[in-house]
Amino acid sequence: MVTLKQLAKELNVSISTVSKALNNSEEIGEDTIKRVKELAELYNYKPNRVALSLKQNKTKTIGVIIPDILNHFLAKVLFGIEREATLHGYNIITCISNETLDKEKEALQLLANGSVDGFILSVAQETQIKNEVNHFKKAISQGLPIVMFDRVAHDVLCDKVIVDDFDAVYNAAKVLLLEGRKKIGFISSIDDLSVGKLRERGYNKAILESNNQVPLVLRISKMEDSQLKIKAFLESNHIDGVIAADSASGVIAINTAISMGLNVPKDVSVIGFSSKFISNHSIPRLTSIRQHAKDIGANAAQLLIKRLQNKNASDSDVSTRIIKTSLIKNGSTL
Repeated sequence: MVTLKQLAKELNVSISTVSKALNNSEEIGEDTIKRVKELAELYNYKPNRVALSLKQNKTKTIGVIIPDILNHFLAKVLFGIEREATLHGYNIITCISNETLDKEKEALQLLANGSVDGFILSVAQETQIKNEVNHFKKAISQGLPIVMFDRVAHDVLCDKVIVDDFDAVYNAAKVLLLEGRKKIGFISSIDDLSVGKLRERGYNKAILESNNQVPLVLRISKMEDSQLKIKAFLESNHIDGVIAADSASGVIAINTAISMGLNVPKDVSVIGFSSKFISNHSIPRLTSIRQHAKDIGANAAQLLIKRLQNKNASDSDVSTRIIKTSLIKNGSTL
């Protein structure tokens, strides 16, 4: 494999000049940069990343920990992270916590040994339930910055990227109230997550402000049959409007209502958190609160890279970016 030294010798320039030219330094003229890059391409020169990381004390690699790779939203966030990281010359290493505290801790320990410069992560379900955050604080104290997205630990001082979960559901409930819906129900299978709690609070506020309605909330655990639970909920409460805190519950609510002989949206309007891909799984299509997952990923990567590149940044000088959601109207609402 050709080295910088060999390239410099053939071009009759210094090793420093070759290195700067390959990195588009303003100190090097355009003609020299062109000559260096052409020769590097001819010999298929690749920089030794291990040597560079040892020299610069940087790996140019970001550790990403997500709770569930099969979750469509999280997969799209990961896409946004990877694309933005690549634009800035960073690689990513991805670990899956599978919603468990132990695997989340293992992933942090595995990558905190010099493999990455920092972390982007969404907190595992078990971690949020147990409110265990010491492993995050330990990583930060070791000089490894963390950016949390979507599900965050509010007790951890770090940069965060979230969506307007509370306002998104509050405004969605207002849409159903304007349709004239008299009994609006809220369905959630994520009530033990921070985002689920915020969405339920947004619903409660809108319903309580309406004066003539009371909150009707259905919480579904992973072990329960969603379709049976939702059917009983719709029947017993004579629900004519539904807001689902997650994409699956929204689609199931539409399909269940139709199986009961109800017309959607004439008899029941349904809104759920969903991507375009998921909203197409029902007829009519689900009116959805779009979270813009790729933007969340891009913003998380931007925040971490900015912190990595700013050596003078204070650990206490953290920021939270709020990504606005969009209500995409489809056939499940009037």
